[in-house]
Amino acid sequence: MNAGLIVRAAVLAVAGLFVAGCQQTGTNTTPTASTAEPTESAAAAPSTSAAAGDRARYADGRAVETTVYFDYDKAVIRPEFQEILAAHGSFLRDHSDKALLVEGHCDERGSREYNLALGERRADAVRDYLVAEGAARSQIETVSYGEERPVDPGHDEGAWSKNRRGEIVYR
Repeated sequence: MNAGLIVRAAVLAVAGLFVAGCQQTGTNTTPTASTAEPTESAAAAPSTSAAAGDRARYADGRAVETTVYFDYDKAVIRPEFQEILAAHGSFLRDHSDKALLVEGHCDERGSREYNLALGERRADAVRDYLVAEGAARSQIETVSYGEERPVDPGHDEGAWSKNRRGEIVYR
């Protein structure tokens, strides 16, 4: 078995345990959004040190990340966000009554029209990944805000890297 298959199997096993744990508690597990802003470390390594703004909380207090960051001018899911999206996809698969919105965002570079299209591709990439992980397409809406809703108003790579994102918002 190659290393990629082993990693994927491990991620799916962890996601399964995560979902099983939610089912055993008998609590409402719908995440609710946090209002804090992401930090620089969140852009660098959200899977291990995400800020409160990158997370929602399940009713039992466990945090789940809700922001996926993208490389410049790209709409490809980076490997460090695959486990996060697998967990959301499994959650949606097991909770068909839940739904979410994926917001696509860009940095300020590029025209308004280009950034709206890129934001749409980013939101669609997150949606497609969730569907591949078991979510129903009908559970997921997408919207692009392009460059219109930056989390960091700065004009440098540090700010831009935080603004190139897809945000998952449970409804």
